[in-house]
Amino acid sequence: MEDHLNGLNSEQKEAALHMTGPLLIVAGAGAGKTKTITHRIVNLIKHGIAPEKILAVTFTNKAAKEMRERIIAEIQKNAKGQNTIPFVSTFHSLGVYIIKENARLLGLTRYFTILDESDATGMIKEIMKSLGIDPKQYDPKKIKNIISREKGKFIHLTEYAEGQNNTLSKIVSQVWNLYEKQKMKENSLDFDDLLLKATKLLKENKEVREFYQDKWEYIHIDEYQDTNEVQYLMSKLLSEKNRNICVVGDADQNIYSWRGANLKNILNFEKDYPNAKIILLEQNYRSTKNILEAANEIIKKNVYRPDKNLFTDNVVGEKIGLYEAMDETDEAEFVATKILEIIDNPKNFSSRGLSQADAPRGSAVRARTDSDPEKERFSGLFEIAVLYRANFQSRALEEAMLRYNIPYQVLGVKFFERKEIKDTLAYLRAALNKDSLSDIKRIINFPARGIGKVTLLKIFANETENLPIKMRLKINNFYETLEEIKEKISGSSSGGKTLKVSEVIKFVVKKSGIEQELQAGGEEDLERLENIKELATLALKYDNLENAEGNYRGVEKLLEDASLASDQDSLMINSENPVRGREGSQRLSASNGIKLMTVHASKGLEFKYVFVTGLEDGLFPHQRQNNSGEGEDKEEERRLFYVAITRAKEKLFLSFANFRTIFGSRNINAPSEFISDIPADLLEKEGEASGIKTIYL
Repeated sequence: MEDHLNGLNSEQKEAALHMTGPLLIVAGAGAGKTKTITHRIVNLIKHGIAPEKILAVTFTNKAAKEMRERIIAEIQKNAKGQNTIPFVSTFHSLGVYIIKENARLLGLTRYFTILDESDATGMIKEIMKSLGIDPKQYDPKKIKNIISREKGKFIHLTEYAEGQNNTLSKIVSQVWNLYEKQKMKENSLDFDDLLLKATKLLKENKEVREFYQDKWEYIHIDEYQDTNEVQYLMSKLLSEKNRNICVVGDADQNIYSWRGANLKNILNFEKDYPNAKIILLEQNYRSTKNILEAANEIIKKNVYRPDKNLFTDNVVGEKIGLYEAMDETDEAEFVATKILEIIDNPKNFSSRGLSQADAPRGSAVRARTDSDPEKERFSGLFEIAVLYRANFQSRALEEAMLRYNIPYQVLGVKFFERKEIKDTLAYLRAALNKDSLSDIKRIINFPARGIGKVTLLKIFANETENLPIKMRLKINNFYETLEEIKEKISGSSSGGKTLKVSEVIKFVVKKSGIEQELQAGGEEDLERLENIKELATLALKYDNLENAEGNYRGVEKLLEDASLASDQDSLMINSENPVRGREGSQRLSASNGIKLMTVHASKGLEFKYVFVTGLEDGLFPHQRQNNSGEGEDKEEERRLFYVAITRAKEKLFLSFANFRTIFGSRNINAPSEFISDIPADLLEKEGEASGIKTIYL
């Protein structure tokens, strides 16, 4: 009797019971793919497969955390007695794991630095200056993106440089060459290296490849439609011996081609694995019938997709609201007033002060309410999301939220990208990796020590003996601080006893002088200090990751998670991005604010109420530069709209503006063709826009 499969529909159960050989699960939006993967893994364990032989890989920390928690809960319930769990991670975290275990083979130390996007772009900018290339003429970020795109295709520098004869390509080759040398000198890697080097190692080193093939006999890849060439190859190499690979995905939700995701990976799965079993999950458990019917009508116009049609046993639900705005200000006004209307209607939320279990799957932090009437009023805001195609659209929406004093959170403003957080973590990285010149450069004069650029150049050139003795003392004191931090991590200075990770952060802030510096500053500096205190609080979850070598493991994991954090991770940190409201208003928990985000950032999330704004021709679907907006680009925009509307569980609002100011120009807009693709009987008009109406013929 397979009691652990209770609650699965017939297709989900079929997928969960499949044990050997390749399996493709085509899972539509809201079809319970995470639940299915979880039960499949538990079924493997129930049938004698050791948990440590199972690997599950996804794309975001949030998705990995959710999957890990579900697997642990199911193991505790259905496979008692197991002391280990499967290896669940993101692709990038898996790359870090493989590289750290084989750092010596790659000419690295275990404590290499992971450069975030801004650090990598900054390094490229410095290299360009050293080559006499004007960063104003050639954008360093564009150079970085070209290098990143090529790495994502598993193309190496030597391959790229061959046959390149235009000016830009030659510049990229020059910069790329020095960029790789500089990273090697600093014992650092960028995001793309985490995948590229791990995959290259698997491909070229038979011993390493066979080790991980034996380590993980059962491979699960989530969101397979989003894999690029390197991720595809990594998955294939890991599974080629046992061929027990289960991939889950949906061609209709492929929205990342601009960063290398290759739709052909999922479409060609049967060619790669001729004996693969294919299972379709078409029952949607998230949305109402009206929302789902609109989604099906939208996506069926795409050609590059396997045929499927989502259905649901949920209620018919309300019609989709459509608002025609005069301009972006009027549109934002509609969104804000409609939100107030929603939260002030008692029937929309069954109770105020919702329990943790009531919070949406898309929100890792939960609403906390008490007797305060203002908090009680806003207790359901975490169930509301406002989506837009481009980041610039958030400005008008934020202004409207402030006008109406509605708490909100903008996804995309990352906690780990704040200067004070990066400074604190840079002390930890530099303590573990003194070759990380980028980190040394960042913190050697923060707080101010009177160490200027000229002195810094002499330090990096190993010419400190030519400096005045006072300056040498300052430099020595700085490096002694780093050594003390390392000792606190390793425990070597206190008879083998280590400080917890959270305590190490507190030590860093005091010893470095950051605390004193910020305490002496204004209100903004005090808020920065509060953010660092929040970092110490966040670090508590790493405090129990000590090992025989001291507390390296906990600090390593904190630094790794900070480097690989994504937009959605802001939902997992209570205070990293405080909910904003009118100045002087009561500050609420981040979980209580409505979420403002791009459609791309909303992937994998769900909300009771969803607003999709800016549905205008040229904006959504977006008219990309240097193309006609036809063919595959057009299909991806349609998939993006499909993703947007399938985030909604109960009520969906669509809006467009007749006029919108973009880059200082006020443009007249036609409504998006996506609106006319939705059957008229599923739509209902919302209100009246202020001003003069435009009639389109």
